[in-house]
Amino acid sequence: MSKEATGRAGAADASGERLRRWRLVLGGAEADGTGYELTGQDAGMDGALGALYGAGAAGKGRTGKDRSAGLGASAPSVARWLGDIRTYFPSSVVQVMQRDAIDRLGLSTLLLEPEMLEAVEADVHLVGTLLSLNKAMPETTKETARAVVRKVVENLEKRLATRTRATLTGALDRSARISRPRHHDIDWNRTISANLKHYLPEYRTIVPERLIGYGRASQSVKKEVILCIDQSGSMAASVVYASVFGAVLASMRSINTRLVVFDTAVVDLTDQLDDPVDVLFGTQLGGGTDINRALAYCQSQITRPVDTVVVLISDLYEGGIRNEMLKRVAAMKASGVQFVTLLALSDEGAPAYDREHAAALAALDAPAFACTPDLFPEVMAAAIEKRPLPIPDTGSPGR
Repeated sequence: MSKEATGRAGAADASGERLRRWRLVLGGAEADGTGYELTGQDAGMDGALGALYGAGAAGKGRTGKDRSAGLGASAPSVARWLGDIRTYFPSSVVQVMQRDAIDRLGLSTLLLEPEMLEAVEADVHLVGTLLSLNKAMPETTKETARAVVRKVVENLEKRLATRTRATLTGALDRSARISRPRHHDIDWNRTISANLKHYLPEYRTIVPERLIGYGRASQSVKKEVILCIDQSGSMAASVVYASVFGAVLASMRSINTRLVVFDTAVVDLTDQLDDPVDVLFGTQLGGGTDINRALAYCQSQITRPVDTVVVLISDLYEGGIRNEMLKRVAAMKASGVQFVTLLALSDEGAPAYDREHAAALAALDAPAFACTPDLFPEVMAAAIEKRPLPIPDTGSPGR
């Protein structure tokens, strides 16, 4: 074949691929303008997309019949659809489509059936949905639901635990260093680095005006970390991640960890931290928000302010007493507490939040910002070492 013919064939293939993609996007209505007919796997993919995103426009699905939006009301039809999308799309796309199906087509109640739970692709958002349905969940479904949640939690722990422990262990070691060490406690590498400006060339030596040492085991004091988590419905993903991090922190001997969840009531789940799945099923997503009451409880648990980090995870839509909330934050900071406000702890991007309250906290030198799970260990390390927090440049008034 000549180069010219090869070029024409390549152009035709590229044009056909573009038409195929546009046909899948537009859904096959008469006005789509592609004139492209789908066959085989493409027709099946189109049917799965149409069942979720179609709007009743005429078109041909896998069966060759007119199709319209909807998966039907029965669990078997939804389970078949879940199997189809797992066949046609990668896991990340499947998770998005499942989320859209729950939101757009009201499939939450079907998740109360064990066979449905076994068919879904488990992710953080699905866990949030299951937790919101916890009280309505029949006993026959709870065991399956816990298995789904445990699978997600274990995957998150594998992803996050090692780095979190390593980062915080380093921060704890550094924060335990003392400035007037005995000879065998001196950290010579850091001492030399800190005194390089006192090098005497004529004597070829350094005069160590400032000694830096490691804290001895008997001198080191455990850090106190209080995770205070808003369990309103919009904070579902944050509750999942915070519960996993709470379990990881609780496994570290050098940190005393307390986990508190709240809506208009306050629940201390610290005694369940050995199993984050128990923590998650101890929450109740939804309801109102009383941050002031939650902070009052956390404040009552602080015995060593200078060794305490309080992490408030909330979108700051306060239903309690705003001025009292701000006074509590100011009082904790004045006593020596390191106070951190996270508007979200998730990978979902910029959250909705109360900008007025975020700005008020920033004025108290307690900036509020969204944090990804991967950044959280660095935020905690900075808080433990009492250095500036690594705040993402979001441009929000809470910075």
